[in-house]
Amino acid sequence: MPEAKPAAKKAPKGKDAPKGAPKEAPPKEAPAEAPKEAPPEDQSPTAEEPTGVFLKKPDSVSVETGKDAVVVAKVNGKELPDKPTIKWFKGKWLELGSKSGARFSFKESHDSASNVYTVELHIGKVVLGDRGDYRLEVKAKDACDSCGFNIDVEGTQVGGGGAKRSMSGWVDRCTSQVLGECTGMGMREVVEEEKKKKKKDDDDLGIPPEIWELLKGAKKSEYEKIAFQYGITDLRGMLKRLKKAKVEVKKSAAFTKKLDPAYQVDRGNKIKLMVEISDPDLPLKWFKNGQEIKPSSKYVFENVGKKRILTINKCTLADDAAYEVAVKDEKCFTELFVKEPPVLIVTPLEDQQVFVGDRVEMAVEVSEEGAQVMWMKDGVELTREDSFKARYRFKKDGKRHILIFSDVVQEDRGRYQVITNGGQCEAELIVEEKQLEVLQDIADLTVKASEQAVFKCEVSDEKVTGKWYKNGVEVRPSKRITISHVGRFHKLVIDDVRPEDEGDYTFVPDGYALSLSAKLNFLEIKVEYVPKQEPPKIHLDCSGKTSENAIVVVAGNKLRLDVSITGEPPPVATWLKGDEVFTTTEGRTRIEKRVDCSSFVIESAQREDEGRYTIKVTNPVGEDVASIFLQVVDVPDPPEAVRITSVGEDWAILVWEPPMYDGGKPVTGYLVERKKKGSQRWMKLNFEVFTETTYESTKMIEGILYEMRVFAVNAIGVSQPSMNTKPFMPIAPTSEPLHLIVEDVTDTTTTLKWRPPNRIGAGGIDGYLVEYCLEGSEEWVPANTEPVERCGFTVKNLPTGAKILFRVVGVNIAGRSEPATLAQPVTIREIAEPPKIRLPRHLRQTYIRKVGEQLNLVVPFQGKPRPQVVWTKGGAPLDTSRVHVRTSDFDTVFFVRQAARSDSGEYELSVQIENMKDTATIRIRVVEKAGPPINVMVKEVWGTNALVECEITGYFVQKADKKTMEWFNVYERNRHTSCTVSDLIVGNEYYFRVYTENICGLSDSPGVSKNTARILKTGITFKPFEYKEHDFRMAPKFLTPLIDRVVVAGYSAALNCAVRGHPKPKVVWMKNKMEIREDPKFLITNYQGVLTLNIRRPSPFDAGTYTCRAVNELGEALAECKLEVRGEGVAIPNTG
Repeated sequence: MPEAKPAAKKAPKGKDAPKGAPKEAPPKEAPAEAPKEAPPEDQSPTAEEPTGVFLKKPDSVSVETGKDAVVVAKVNGKELPDKPTIKWFKGKWLELGSKSGARFSFKESHDSASNVYTVELHIGKVVLGDRGDYRLEVKAKDACDSCGFNIDVEGTQVGGGGAKRSMSGWVDRCTSQVLGECTGMGMREVVEEEKKKKKKDDDDLGIPPEIWELLKGAKKSEYEKIAFQYGITDLRGMLKRLKKAKVEVKKSAAFTKKLDPAYQVDRGNKIKLMVEISDPDLPLKWFKNGQEIKPSSKYVFENVGKKRILTINKCTLADDAAYEVAVKDEKCFTELFVKEPPVLIVTPLEDQQVFVGDRVEMAVEVSEEGAQVMWMKDGVELTREDSFKARYRFKKDGKRHILIFSDVVQEDRGRYQVITNGGQCEAELIVEEKQLEVLQDIADLTVKASEQAVFKCEVSDEKVTGKWYKNGVEVRPSKRITISHVGRFHKLVIDDVRPEDEGDYTFVPDGYALSLSAKLNFLEIKVEYVPKQEPPKIHLDCSGKTSENAIVVVAGNKLRLDVSITGEPPPVATWLKGDEVFTTTEGRTRIEKRVDCSSFVIESAQREDEGRYTIKVTNPVGEDVASIFLQVVDVPDPPEAVRITSVGEDWAILVWEPPMYDGGKPVTGYLVERKKKGSQRWMKLNFEVFTETTYESTKMIEGILYEMRVFAVNAIGVSQPSMNTKPFMPIAPTSEPLHLIVEDVTDTTTTLKWRPPNRIGAGGIDGYLVEYCLEGSEEWVPANTEPVERCGFTVKNLPTGAKILFRVVGVNIAGRSEPATLAQPVTIREIAEPPKIRLPRHLRQTYIRKVGEQLNLVVPFQGKPRPQVVWTKGGAPLDTSRVHVRTSDFDTVFFVRQAARSDSGEYELSVQIENMKDTATIRIRVVEKAGPPINVMVKEVWGTNALVECEITGYFVQKADKKTMEWFNVYERNRHTSCTVSDLIVGNEYYFRVYTENICGLSDSPGVSKNTARILKTGITFKPFEYKEHDFRMAPKFLTPLIDRVVVAGYSAALNCAVRGHPKPKVVWMKNKMEIREDPKFLITNYQGVLTLNIRRPSPFDAGTYTCRAVNELGEALAECKLEVRGEGVAIPNTG
């Protein structure tokens, strides 16, 4: 793929030329032109120094239409806390991803040695619409960085090689090569036509004509929405193009209201698509992706007046399509986007360790059935298209997604990752080569003529095939020769043995650098016709011997010891094990007798079969004795006393004892395995045997429980696993405590304070230990034997005047942390501090209490040494029978159990240390209920009013008719000594009474007026007022409009406006012109015309255009605003 040229772009002419765009170096055959405009001094050049996490920022490129473009950037992984997330954007907010089209592809690689990530953006066959500003964003946990670049797309240039040619050269070529096409047209016309075509391509900006038609008929407020929907980033060029095109918008004859450009719905919900037609009798059809939609339970058609509604029930991803509605020859289009809910990972992938050729299933369970997941291996996506070429396939089983390898190979090992739109997980697949073990070797044979020779061996893998060779030449089956393979056993059987069958036979397993050899000896029988007597003779063949007359057999294997015997007359054979005669002819261990041969057979060798065996043959002529030592070897016993001795943040030390029984062969090493507690999958930690009995396991996760086990290995094989270790957790000590300071010092004590460590880890923290050291000494003395939990401690019994250093360490199950030590020693001497009274705020003003309540005043103070505290009242000591005073090192308490009026007054508090003194004055007022007012008089009566007066500050006034004497409240908390009582009944006579009121409440008895108020009857006539009733009806009108808002995702937001209208208008809220109904996310309130739409914890998908519509019988009014939701520092644009 040819890479696009770097940022040496051609400078366009006129005002469209970007400021500071560097000029392209002219070719040698064209004269160099002066640059139109020099780059500003404050603008950085294209090639910037790397900043932030970028080792190489993406370069701006210039590429011709139809060619491919490649943009490369490098990211420094050392600056990032975790694997980064890479995102490419076009413009400010249009993210490029899998839905951007097949022309856009993304590549990411990681160099583990240098910890550098290389990311690439590939654009195939670029078009004019691809030009514009782009942005690369890198995120890793809390770290985030981004940088921008530009892609300039040029029309196809005249001439080859990408270099400009002179106009004369182009005309010559046109004359010589396309003379027939230029007939009837002058060269100037050809050039002008080419210029017009190029200018038209530049004016169209690569935008299809149907989108231009859509923009011409849209409102200005909808330009940004359409540009976002169709991926147009050059908004300025689009607006210029629209300004030039003065085309009168044709009004639709069939539609009075068309479909919105796009709709969005959550999967599983329903949505309504609505249009309004001019004539209700016109026929109408709905289409999906060009196919007509028929009514069904999923697609429901409704006709409401001139409105035509299509309801799509239970939307699925299959409903994500383009929809159109046709009325005669007119059509309107829309696009429906079905949004998937976030798919969470319920059961993640697990690490697996397998052998070559095994079947592997890597399974993950997600929260939704039918969810889309992405499989990746080492950062590269695994697709179904590639699965036909590779050895894997995908399987879905409900919520489980399975990646299956039928026959795994070494190339399949790596880190596999599953990514959903709601999370991700990863696991490692380790593939090992199988090691073939020989369980039974083939043995040398000595056979006679016409007998049968059987070579037999056993290997550990029953699937392994192999070939037999004789003296290096492959053996082929025939009538006499049979080759068989049953399970783990391979046999070569030769019937009717002949002298030419003698030789070396070898079995070679396919695919392994291993061979098993044995020799076939032909025993020729010579018949002696002269009868003679011959003493017995034992012909012993110790195949597999390690020393003279010694045989080694693997435990569990069959041993058949055939001993040839000669002698005349035929001798009698006797077998002994040790000194005991063995005569059993049946069972696991038995003797088989044949002519000229005695066989000792052990079906399945065991440890107790080991020992010295003796065969004695006798006949009348003599006897012969042979001794054979049988050694039974086995795999060793499991290692013993397996235990964890110490752990760290991500490591643990495992020790064990060698096995009690080594199987008869020396232990060559050990294999160690590890697993998480509760898991069934063991992971091998070493592939080569480990010879020591202490092993350090690393790369563990802190806070996770693990178990480990050990296998012993000798020349025979691998032992059974040892007992699992007790579950252990990798943990590390905490970091050192922070901000160790001295809070207080006395003649014998020092009080220290500190803050918890920055890193505590999974082991938590049990407490802190404080230690001190005298200046000049190196011995640290512990101040506390048990850890203290709080971040403070007082060290006592220190020598006065000594200079002492202090340090604090954190303690948890993993041990002690690094100490936090004071920078300077502390001199143990109390520092005098002047006395100071810290008078509480509520005691700085008059303190008021009721009679009978408690007086409990706590006044803190400071000063060293402990000051002397004295309370006085009016300069005299306190009455200790009523007032109780308690004083500590830090405060003094003034307490009276039941307050009386006599406790009111000014109290003085003094705190004194030697000649230093501080004082404070506290004012206390004890109050009780007031008495009744006196001299309550009715001073004046006029009309239906009466003036009542008393001599004390009155508060509570009541009246009573003289006839009934029922009292009614007239005034409460009146602060004047007189009041006017109105609305008295004509002809009645009234008494009045007044209660006094203070903070203690009403007085126990009232003051009653000495005289009465008589309301006289007068001639009064009522003349009703004539008026014309006012018409309060009015159409709805918004007094306060909606205001555009920008909110942060996750924080509740509210949209407010105010409307007026009579009769009370009906209010409807809409989002993107869709009515908001019973959605728990939205709360709608209407309080006296003040309308509020509360949005609970908005997400980026709640952004859009919100409309409030108020309707009554006189008309309607609309208020509209745009809501933008920002999340994680990235603005989510208005999609409405």
